[in-house]
Amino acid sequence: MNERTREFEAKNGPPAWTREHAAAIERTDDTVAPIIYPPEAPVDSDLHIWDTWFLRERDGSIADIDGYRIVFALSSSSELLPGKRHDVATIRYFYSRDGENWKTGGSIFDVDEKGPLGSRQWAGSALYDQGTIYAYYTASGARGEEALTYTQRLAVGHGGTVETDEDGLRIEGPWTHEVLLEPDGEFYETESQSRGMIYTFRDPWFFEDEGTTYLLFEANTPVPEGSDACGGDAAQQEFNGSVGIAESPTGNPTEFELRPPLLDAVCVNQELERPHVVRRDGCYYLFISSHDHTFTPGLDGYDALYGFVADSLRGEYEPLNASGLVLTNPSNAPFQAYSWLAYDHGDELLVTSFFNYFEFDRPSLDEVAVLPEAEQLRRFGGTLAPTVRIRLDGNRTKVVGTLGHGHLPLPDEELPESWWERCEKLPDEGEY
Repeated sequence: MNERTREFEAKNGPPAWTREHAAAIERTDDTVAPIIYPPEAPVDSDLHIWDTWFLRERDGSIADIDGYRIVFALSSSSELLPGKRHDVATIRYFYSRDGENWKTGGSIFDVDEKGPLGSRQWAGSALYDQGTIYAYYTASGARGEEALTYTQRLAVGHGGTVETDEDGLRIEGPWTHEVLLEPDGEFYETESQSRGMIYTFRDPWFFEDEGTTYLLFEANTPVPEGSDACGGDAAQQEFNGSVGIAESPTGNPTEFELRPPLLDAVCVNQELERPHVVRRDGCYYLFISSHDHTFTPGLDGYDALYGFVADSLRGEYEPLNASGLVLTNPSNAPFQAYSWLAYDHGDELLVTSFFNYFEFDRPSLDEVAVLPEAEQLRRFGGTLAPTVRIRLDGNRTKVVGTLGHGHLPLPDEELPESWWERCEKLPDEGEY
């Protein structure tokens, strides 16, 4: 641990998302997305597609490969029941020239004895550096296991290259796979330490800041039995999510050392999924996705994108909009989208996600399993959701419009006028 981090943690502890913050969560016009309807055509009708991320350069900009941009996504066959897709998830890539029409490029890794670690791969990020792809992912389970396990390690496949020709784009190996990080039991809970509803050590996200190379990830903070955390409430202590961070001492994107968490949610929430950062006007905006059912007893939240802001990467984060809630689904479609990813676009943030369950307003996703199998398949979107436009002003945010399903513009592309801009042009009531 570097000395600056050690001193900060000794004095302050990690910044916290507190119960007081989370108790203020409520839907407002500024934080609710419009209803999503099925697209005319999904990205690929043969696939379920969910968690998605860009291929990026070291500085965080979206990579441009001969006029193409590339996204990666977790995927499975669309014939599989949606609830089973995580058990067989593989990472596929998709490419586009216009950010609206996406072509399927195939699985990024070959599945063989030298292929990806784990029995399946969960979400991560992707770096394009000097012509080489570094594909970060969560290695879940063990290669060749007969029964599913839920061990999670942060892994990388590196050595891939991108080839383009008149027929399109291909990502090719050979790849070298290695485990980068495992929980240490001190900063981050190990699987054997876990007492909670869900164990997490996943979602590596590459980020470079002022010449230092980092990985952010989702984790849990160890809370020993008998601790006075949460007033000694053992049930609340099981909800111990955190945003983890690791630092590369050399800048090598395959060498990292664990550091104390960026954000702690002990007594508040168990899962702070897919953490990522957007820098804007000297501020650092930290975003995570989380579920309604992962909030601790006594707190009510939603499946939503939550955000926090600080004046430095390791600063004292405060929740956006006082509670942390940035974007959620309507009350009559509470599970229509999930796994949000925000990126900077001029005066706005653009937020992509996947189209989850529609025509489903029951209070728990567990009730999907009650539906006939044909209905489970019909009501699962399994493709990219409409992109949501968000106005960001200091520690406040506001939903101001949407784009089409899977429309992911580059930062310099001009957007159509948003509904918020149109409303601003309307005369005041007194002018009529």
